[in-house]
Amino acid sequence: MKLKAMYSFLNADLNKIERELEASIQADDPLLNQASLHLLQAGGKRIRPVFVLLGGQFGTYDFECIKHVAVALEFIHMASLVHDDVIDNAKLRRGKETIQSKWGNRFAMYVGDYIFARSLELMANIKNPLAHQILADTIVEVCRGEIEQISDKYRFDQNLRRYLQRIKRKTALLIAASCQLGAVVAGAPESIHRKLYWFGYYVGMSFQITDDILDFIGTEKELGKPAGSDLSQGNVTLPVLYAMEEEALRQSIMQVNEATTASEMKELIERIKQTDAIEKSYELGERYLQKALSILQSLPRNRAWNALYNIAKYIGKRKY
Repeated sequence: MKLKAMYSFLNADLNKIERELEASIQADDPLLNQASLHLLQAGGKRIRPVFVLLGGQFGTYDFECIKHVAVALEFIHMASLVHDDVIDNAKLRRGKETIQSKWGNRFAMYVGDYIFARSLELMANIKNPLAHQILADTIVEVCRGEIEQISDKYRFDQNLRRYLQRIKRKTALLIAASCQLGAVVAGAPESIHRKLYWFGYYVGMSFQITDDILDFIGTEKELGKPAGSDLSQGNVTLPVLYAMEEEALRQSIMQVNEATTASEMKELIERIKQTDAIEKSYELGERYLQKALSILQSLPRNRAWNALYNIAKYIGKRKY
């Protein structure tokens, strides 16, 4: 089953979200407008708005209210991608030239800031103080995760705990907040929205682990960027940590730096793929996925429940 088919009952509202995204990102400055739309129109799964809308199904669903949260969460995600591409000096994002590659680092940083600021403007439409507290706490942690990623570049003496902490902050918490905030603004009781938070957290951990695996086994066409980009940019991911358990490979990986050539990186990636690192990474991702499904069992059964179940299963087995 394709991902979009799992929440087809939301199609009309998601089409509206897409129009809201485009309308809300518009800027008076032509260049800023062009750059912002450049990333938006490159596409994406829009999984965070989907989780917001699904979370809202566990309360009193009001699209005109919840749309502000859904668009805001996607903008926060987009802003982080713009900043990531500057930090990583990435040339491709979703198969298209990145903003920093097309317009330069300094301009890209302000585009990211602009998109982030637009998310806060949208959240001003929400009057629930808890929603703002949840989002503020999440943004703080996301920023901490970004800073950790910068400081950890080309540091190959990391451990599993450090990696899990980093992906928690960079990815899992924003997905957790998406699930929870949808329910919060829909007036769902705390017993429900707290469980949705933990469901989203565990799904988010599995999602990022799978992303890190696909960076090694996916094709450039599937990934929208060169395979092995994370390692070449100095980002130590789960398959790398497991691969470094082999001493000979550990020594080779620790030599990776900004001057490592594409051919050297390709050979190293093939060596990593020949170990059990990918399999072990999938096993850990599956453990997080099972935790998410366990949480889901205690939530009320409705069509959103079915969609969350299917999305979780999809995330653990996706190919791109």
